[in-house]
Amino acid sequence: MINIKTTLLTFCLMAATALSVFAGDSAAEKAFVEKFKKAYEANDTATLKSILYTKDAHPMALEFYEMMIVEGAGSKISKIELVDLTPEELKNAQGTQEGPDGKKTTMPIKPTKKLVFTVDQSSASGSGSSTSSPLVAEKDGKFVIPVPAPAK
Repeated sequence: MINIKTTLLTFCLMAATALSVFAGDSAAEKAFVEKFKKAYEANDTATLKSILYTKDAHPMALEFYEMMIVEGAGSKISKIELVDLTPEELKNAQGTQEGPDGKKTTMPIKPTKKLVFTVDQSSASGSGSSTSSPLVAEKDGKFVIPVPAPAK
């Protein structure tokens, strides 16, 4: 009888530990998504730019990413989620790409997710929506949007 209780208690503790580890990841992801959404809708360009991982960034790529991250800021996000990259997307993200100046670039840290968000806009001339999906990586326990760096 004591063996069964001990085994059951051990199993429950292990399950609780495993769930808390997964909940931690989920909490970090939720915090990142909420931080981005709040900053975007408030047109907080300083916070949006702080989400970029810029170490060793290619100067022209950095300029583009800073422009891209704040484009449309101040608008309402209708849908936002952090999703895992597909195997093909992972392969492409880890490869080299041609930079804005024709030189080869690569991601300085390995992206594993993408932030997919949709912004609905309307004006006197009509309405529409646009969806963006920048790559996301984790660095030192924080989610960031990496900016391509020159390939070595």
